[in-house]
Amino acid sequence: MAVQAERMHDPEAGYDDQADLMHEALRMAEALLFASAEPVSEAELAGYLPARVAAAEVLARLQETYALRGVNLVRVAGKWAFRTAEDLGHLLVRRVEEPRRLTRAALETLAIIAYHQPVTRTEIEEIRGVATSKGTLDTLLESGWIRLRGRRRTPGRPLTYGTTAAFLEQFGLDRVDDLPGLDELKGAGFIEGRLPKGLDVPMPSDDPGLRDDEDPLDDLFSPLDAGEGAGQSG
Repeated sequence: MAVQAERMHDPEAGYDDQADLMHEALRMAEALLFASAEPVSEAELAGYLPARVAAAEVLARLQETYALRGVNLVRVAGKWAFRTAEDLGHLLVRRVEEPRRLTRAALETLAIIAYHQPVTRTEIEEIRGVATSKGTLDTLLESGWIRLRGRRRTPGRPLTYGTTAAFLEQFGLDRVDDLPGLDELKGAGFIEGRLPKGLDVPMPSDDPGLRDDEDPLDDLFSPLDAGEGAGQSG
């Protein structure tokens, strides 16, 4: 039995009334059965209950009490255990989601958006040093990890991108400024060797409010907007 218990005192002490003794025995058995990682035999249970209370009666009463609840007391291979009610078993079916696999380009783009938001596609390309394909941004948008924030107040009014609450949940962050800074990235081995002069990792911010250089998104905009820019994709 997975549960280890010790009688620190006489379990019958202070229970002159048989009804009170049974009530306490029910509580003890319930606690032991819930805490046990494996089914418990009647004999094992009896070893922890007051001598004047029959383990079989305690089990019968508990089985009746839990008959209509979300968990039932059932007999398993001659022992007893709590199990999810049969008609509710579908609620506990384990759902395994295939982890989303991002390309290197998508990971780099996501990191740039996280640290530099609000950022436009052109700005992402300048930082990466290579053109960013529309498909990469579409993948990140579909994942729910980035969002369209607004439009930059520059010619062409390009879209700006930022991260979402789903991004924080996915990577176990409370706030976006919990992302590691330059020193932490170096300490973790993500940045090695001699750093280019002037390289900096900005303090990220996902403030939902628009910046002074951003305009609100139009109510209607062309789907092609998400793919503004041209050049070699990556």
